[in-house]
Order: sequence, then C-alpha cells, then structure tokens
Amino acid sequence: MPLTPAQTLASIAVMAAVTFFTRALPFLLFDRGDHPPKIVLYLGRVLPPAIIAMLIVYCLKGVAFTTLGGWAPPLAAGLAAVLLHLWKGNDLLSIFGATVFYMVLVQGVFG
Repeated sequence: MPLTPAQTLASIAVMAAVTFFTRALPFLLFDRGDHPPKIVLYLGRVLPPAIIAMLIVYCLKGVAFTTLGGWAPPLAAGLAAVLLHLWKGNDLLSIFGATVFYMVLVQGVFG
C-alpha cells in the first residue's frame, strides 16, 4: 500500500529527527573534557573483537562438514583473510582478497 504525501513527509521527518538525535546524543551526554568516560574507553576496547567474533560465527554457521567442498572454501578463505591482514594490515585488502579467493574456490575449484 503506497504512502500518501503527508505520510511520506512525516516518515522522512521522523527519520531525520532520529538520525540527528543519535548523532547529537554523545555530545549531549558527555562533557567536552580531555578524557572520554571509562565506559566509552572500555567499549572501544572490547566491542571490535566481539563484533568480529560474532561475524565469524555468523558466516560459518551454515558450513557443512559432510563434503570437502562444504568446509574447505570457508576455512581457506578465512585463513587467507588472516594471512593477508597479518601481511599488509589493510582491512579492505583482507576482506576483498579473501572474498575473491572464496568465490574462485566455490565456483572454480569445488563447483
């Protein structure tokens, strides 16, 4: 069901307000001191590894160990991502290189 022009404008206004307030909220909550609060430093330290671990589990949840083609490409691509990152330290190179390697394995070698 399409929205009326008034509903469309209201939706855009609500989304704009929510976006503005989520961007402004840290400046309203924390003072402009030299050091951020300890909780922000803690979250900045523990969230990136936790998110990466969650993404790895999510990406590997459907791996089937019944055939070689079910588990070898994801394992090899994950290893390639780690090695590329250790070698160059570039996130984008690690992601794109491992993705291309995975696609070559899935479509060319094990396909």
